[in-house]
Amino acid sequence: MKLEGEGLLVRIFVGEADRWEGGPLYEAIVQRAREKGLAGATVLRGIEGFGAHNFIHTTRILRLAEDLPVVIEIVDQKPKVEAFLPELDQMVTEGLVTLEPVQIILYRARDGASVQTH
Repeated sequence: MKLEGEGLLVRIFVGEADRWEGGPLYEAIVQRAREKGLAGATVLRGIEGFGAHNFIHTTRILRLAEDLPVVIEIVDQKPKVEAFLPELDQMVTEGLVTLEPVQIILYRARDGASVQTH
């Protein structure tokens, strides 16, 4: 697959402890994005942050380190990202979702390579 040109970056800000159907929300979002054929997703774990409740979550205080900020980034062509937004609306009950236009320079899967998750 080769993907170049105009695209959209969707960034989803949630907490590490947020759940969806019994599992971590960030895992469910990545799985759903994969099922819907989006180009890829990356999960980034923050070391500190705060959100709508203005409560600091940080690795510096042990009891708060269980719900660190998590950012899921997904990039693909605009129509595919926009078609995925209703899925996010259903899954993200508390968090922030942002969109920004991006210029995709190069995305190419390896020829004949199949990536497996463990």
